[in-house]
Amino acid sequence: MTGRRAKKSTLDPLAARRLAVGALGRVLESGVHHEAAFAALADRAATLDPADRAFARLLLTITLRRLGQIDAVLAQALSAPEKRLDDRLRAILRLGAAQLLFLGTPPHAAVATMVELASRDRLPQVQAGKGLVNAVLRRLARDGAAMLAAIDLERTAVPAWLWSSWVERFGEATTRRIIAASFVEPMLDLSIKPGVAVHGLDAVPSPTGGVRLAAHGRIERLPGFAEGSWWVQDAAAALPAKLLNPQPGERALDLCAAPGGKTLQLAAAGAEVTAVDQSAARLERLRDNLARTKLPATVIAADGRAFAAEEPFDAVLLDAPCAATGTIRRHPEIAWLRKPEDVAALAVLQAELLDAAARLIRPGGRLIYAVCSLQAEEGPAQIAAFLARHPQFKRAPIAREELLGLSDALLPAGDVQTLPFMAGGVDGFYIARLRRTA
Repeated sequence: MTGRRAKKSTLDPLAARRLAVGALGRVLESGVHHEAAFAALADRAATLDPADRAFARLLLTITLRRLGQIDAVLAQALSAPEKRLDDRLRAILRLGAAQLLFLGTPPHAAVATMVELASRDRLPQVQAGKGLVNAVLRRLARDGAAMLAAIDLERTAVPAWLWSSWVERFGEATTRRIIAASFVEPMLDLSIKPGVAVHGLDAVPSPTGGVRLAAHGRIERLPGFAEGSWWVQDAAAALPAKLLNPQPGERALDLCAAPGGKTLQLAAAGAEVTAVDQSAARLERLRDNLARTKLPATVIAADGRAFAAEEPFDAVLLDAPCAATGTIRRHPEIAWLRKPEDVAALAVLQAELLDAAARLIRPGGRLIYAVCSLQAEEGPAQIAAFLARHPQFKRAPIAREELLGLSDALLPAGDVQTLPFMAGGVDGFYIARLRRTA
């Protein structure tokens, strides 16, 4: 026998699945976003080769993206007393179901590995549940396709309150299109620094003037990253700064700036930018990107509601904290972590930030308000209430030609609402442009 013996992919053939079980628990029990949950277990992931890490990440993401459907199928497979499951045991069943229903994992591999995971745990209920895991997953291997076909895929994909809120605002047909788009893995959009030519990227034009990559490796290894030629930014997320239309030499304020894509856009347009954010930790990432792209901005850690400036600004961009329900393509856990009371609390915060922004704009100056949300309370209702409180502000309606490849997102009042199914997939953003009268 010649040549070297093939290296085993992991020391433990269950390691990737165990990693996914741990990360799923962090997301659903502690409210951690899935990328952060995965990163928190990086020491465990370091024992895996890249293929196994990629499988663990894919398994976690698919389970979250299809969680409502998985639970609907599991409800068919479980008898009533068995629905009160230990969190760990439920996670094992969910991840097993994801492999059988959506990943095409060979049934013997999916069933055997998840039963083995249950058998290795020391939790009493999980130990007692080995037979349950075996029985349920074997049933899904046999009948799962038929059970999946029997449910409403879109209706079960999000919690009832979220479904109802979208149907009320957009109608059922559009709501189904929004949800169907969330099942698709998003592409990577990049904003290109003006005047820079980037070579070596396997990319196509994005809907708002950047480029779009269907496949990519590690971000920092892509051509042009080290040179600061571009930054990662969803095509819809690039619209607010474009619609603010900063001019060279104008004083521009990015009021909730981190992680910084919009700050980079404003600086690249030649504006004198002040970037404010409450999170000093998140501002470090912004500073890193400013250094990498060699773009100037004044960065200040402060609560936007209390920020004061010596003189007013020509233009203010407020991309406010929000429920982020427009980003479930990228962050599928959002659907399950958010609650109606979160939307109400965030709407209060947004109103306070808007009032603060109003104080910071000179007469004749303009304001862009944006949220990556599909909730009416954070979008049209928020702006209607602001205009009622501040009669010195008027809408500056956005024109269809300003939206480039997202012209379908224009609303009758001149605001914008991008939806996840538009232009091959974008985040859902509400954007309004206002002007302070003289």
